[in-house]
Amino acid sequence: MTNAAAARRQAEQSGVFMREVDDALRQDQVETFLRRYGKPLLAVIVVGLLAFAGYLYWQHRQKAESAAASEQLILALDDLDAGNAAAAQTKLAPLTQGDAGHAALAQLAQAGIALDKGRTDEAANLYSKVAQNGDVAQPLRDLATVREVAAGFDKLPPQTVIDRLSALAQPGNPWFGVAGELVGGAYLKQGKPKQAGPLFARIAKDKTQPEGLRARVRQMAGQLGYDAIDDVVSASGEDGASSGAVAPGAGGE
Repeated sequence: MTNAAAARRQAEQSGVFMREVDDALRQDQVETFLRRYGKPLLAVIVVGLLAFAGYLYWQHRQKAESAAASEQLILALDDLDAGNAAAAQTKLAPLTQGDAGHAALAQLAQAGIALDKGRTDEAANLYSKVAQNGDVAQPLRDLATVREVAAGFDKLPPQTVIDRLSALAQPGNPWFGVAGELVGGAYLKQGKPKQAGPLFARIAKDKTQPEGLRARVRQMAGQLGYDAIDDVVSASGEDGASSGAVAPGAGGE
C-alpha cells in the first residue's frame, strides 16, 4: 500500500470516527434535553391540543346554538303571523338571553307585540335596549331608534325627536322617509313650519319611499304651502327643500 493510499484510508477512518462521535454527542444532547425538559414540553403540547380541541368544540356548539336560535325565532314569528302572541312570547323570552343578534331580534318582536297591545312604554323600553346595545349591528340599532321615537312621540320633547332622528332623516339614508316624517312632526310641534314643509316636500318627491308615506307628507307639505308634485316643483322650491331638510335647532318663522 502506497503512502497516499494509506493516508486516504486513515482520513476515511478518521472521518467515520468523527461522525460517530458527533452522532453520539447529538444523541447525548437530545437525551439530556428530554430528561430536563421532556415532561414540561409534553405538558405544553398536550395543553395546546386540548385547547385546540376545546376551540373546535366551542365553535361547533356556537354554530349549533345559532341555528337552534334562528329556528326558534322563525317559529315565534310564525306564531305572530297566526295571531298567537302568547305562544310567540314563550319562544322569544329565552332568545333575549342569547347572542346579541338573536336577542335584538327577539326584543324587537316583543316590542312589536307590546305596541299592538297598546303598551307603548314597554315597547319603547324594549326598543331602547336594542338601540343602545353596542354589540348589535347598526341597521338594527337604527330600526330600534326610529321605532322607539315613534312609540314615544307624543310624550317626547320635540327637540329630543329632532336630535335623535336628524342623522337618519337625510336623503339616501334607508330611514329618510320614516324618520323625516317624525322630525317634520316635531318641527310642527315647535311651531316651525318653514323647517317642516320643505322636509315633507322632499320626502314626497323621493320615489324610493312607500307611496302611502309620500301621500301623507305630500298632503302635509301642501297644507303648509309647499308644492310637492315632482313635475311642477321649481328650482327655488328644490333649493328650499334642500336647505330646510333637518338642521337641528334651526330657527322658526
